[in-house]
Amino acid sequence: MFEKYTLKNGLTVILVPKKESESATLMVIYKVGSRNEADKIGGISHFIEHMMFKGTKKRPQSVNISKELDSVGAVYNAFTSKDHTGYFVKLNSEHLDLGCDIISDMLYNSKFEEEEINRERGVILEEFNMYKDNPLLYLEDIFESSIFEGNELGRDIIGTDFSIKAISQSDILAYKNSFYQPSNAVLVVAGKIEEAKKIVEKYFDKKTEEKFIAPKVNKFETSQTEPRILLKYKETEQVHLGIGFPAYSYADPKLDALQILASILGGSMSSRLFIEVRERRGLCYYIKAQENVYEDTGNLLIRAGLDKNKIEEAVRVILRELKKISDEGITEAELKVTKELVKGHMIIEMEDNANVASWYARRQIFLGDVLMPDEKIKRLMKVTKKQVDEVAKDIIKFNLINLAAISPFKDENKFKGLLSIN
Repeated sequence: MFEKYTLKNGLTVILVPKKESESATLMVIYKVGSRNEADKIGGISHFIEHMMFKGTKKRPQSVNISKELDSVGAVYNAFTSKDHTGYFVKLNSEHLDLGCDIISDMLYNSKFEEEEINRERGVILEEFNMYKDNPLLYLEDIFESSIFEGNELGRDIIGTDFSIKAISQSDILAYKNSFYQPSNAVLVVAGKIEEAKKIVEKYFDKKTEEKFIAPKVNKFETSQTEPRILLKYKETEQVHLGIGFPAYSYADPKLDALQILASILGGSMSSRLFIEVRERRGLCYYIKAQENVYEDTGNLLIRAGLDKNKIEEAVRVILRELKKISDEGITEAELKVTKELVKGHMIIEMEDNANVASWYARRQIFLGDVLMPDEKIKRLMKVTKKQVDEVAKDIIKFNLINLAAISPFKDENKFKGLLSIN
């Protein structure tokens, strides 16, 4: 069970006790990310995430923050997505007070000094270079820039070289003060949390002087009518390929069936694509299918690392399997096994307090409800063959296919003929 309530300042709090746990995870998520940014300040959400660790009035330097958390063996970090930004600390429950003290201090009292901003600018540029140099990490960004063409969802979370260099201290303070408001956030504490309610109120029920401005969201509506191909040239031995289609939002009732479909296609070493592309033909090292979900849209993505000398064969096999599952559907045997697979993975994930905190926070911030993991599992177990078959036909439409690749190939014509599926 869990407890949900709202502090006087408007911050939603969810407490999820786990008696068997000795640790506790505190996570705060703000409903703001890269899709809410203007072009000229692209990457500012991610920039602010970095700056939160650079010193507060109480802890003037980043080392003061890290030393305190390291002294109790805490695991701590932050993350920026396209539609949310989060901060968390996981630690021995005996030190939950310290964890709340430090995270609240960072969120409410970070200094954002100009000298530190300019120093961190170089760090972020190097992080950007690291992503671009790592096709395994960068492929999804390339794919989504194709499928979400014309919308902020298609931009890199980290921004551009130009915007990172241009973001100023005043930009950061204005953006942070507008969107980092308690009413735009959710706080979750999961694990061993007997005293959590008092501790949370002590550190987080603080008023802010700034007026909350709801982040701007340009909802995505696809204008695609024919296949799209986006190639990024890089001298690699392996082609990193992404193939996918527009799909469903957080609130779409068909999302459960899509999750099952993605798992049947490429969710395990016994999935259709893994067996056909890797095991039977040896064309790839990795291949997987995943559903990416946002507030108003989503996508189904097949990603693979393929032998560059056999790329045409690999693409044909992948597309053939996609067409087959769309035309013929799945089997009852596949459905039964996959339900247990998804259930098992979710149970294992929910043994980690950080995953529990993330689950509850995202449900609350995007859907305004709290669906317990057990209830989600029950929903997945009720998915029928007919529902999965209908989703396969609904999603796998080859006029809406997107192919993205990081590879030593520059000519789109190499792939255009492959995408002509009847």
